[in-house]
Amino acid sequence: MASTDTTPTDAPAAGSVEAGLDALETTQSSRIPFRRTLIDKILPPLAAIAVVLLVWQGLITLKIVDDPTKLPTPGAVWGAFRDDWLQGKLLGYIWTSVSRGLLGFCLALVLGTPLGLLVARVKFVRAAIGPILSGLQSLPSVAWVPPAVIWLGLDNSMMYTVILLGAVPSIANGLVSGVDQVPPLFLRAGRTLGATGVKGTWHITLPAALPGYVAGMKQGWAFSWRSLMAAEIIANFPDLGTGLGQLLENARTASDMAMVFEAILLILFVGIAIDLLIFSPLERWVLRSRGLLVKG
Repeated sequence: MASTDTTPTDAPAAGSVEAGLDALETTQSSRIPFRRTLIDKILPPLAAIAVVLLVWQGLITLKIVDDPTKLPTPGAVWGAFRDDWLQGKLLGYIWTSVSRGLLGFCLALVLGTPLGLLVARVKFVRAAIGPILSGLQSLPSVAWVPPAVIWLGLDNSMMYTVILLGAVPSIANGLVSGVDQVPPLFLRAGRTLGATGVKGTWHITLPAALPGYVAGMKQGWAFSWRSLMAAEIIANFPDLGTGLGQLLENARTASDMAMVFEAILLILFVGIAIDLLIFSPLERWVLRSRGLLVKG
């Protein structure tokens, strides 16, 4: 009697499928070559800067704009940077504004996070203040400067108040949006495992709502920075120190267009630097942790 082979014929295929699924879930740890990083990440912004400088200089060279009080040369703006650097003022301008902006943003984060959770989880609170938060988010930050000056005077507390009023609604609304997108199955599974109340919020709701929360934080920083610049430009007072907003207002008062462009470029540089150093890595980490970051 011939023996029968009881080994499943599809075992190798099943093993191959499992191995393929495991490979999909494995994080690729190979380092990206510097040449690829240079081509994909470094050269494009450098090329864009070069084009802007060429167009800028071309407008002056071709006499399209020949009034230096309206458009200074790139060399004149570079001279303003160099003079402030040699006098030791440049880093002081940057630090004064960045320290205020980051501290105000952290305070907004502390206030906006529980507020967003409260609005997202309590129906009565959402019905009561949800529309108000949306309205505050659409209100220009500069509108808060006059009442803040009247309430608190010309000091740093006024600056932080304007930052909070500009940033807290964005952070809270971002978290509300993230919580609304959490699949109900996650919450039911968490309750089944005993993650209720504060535990459920910490271990289930917040991690699942992280993409919307990070988007709200990023928008909150943008509102913080804009609010601070508006406050520094309007509420210009010697005891407050000279930040980038004060530098811009001082340049306008002196009709020094080279300094005006210096202040504008510094404000732009800080905004880009904070995004590249803090929020872009945070967004990549969130996407990578969810398997959504595809390396090209």
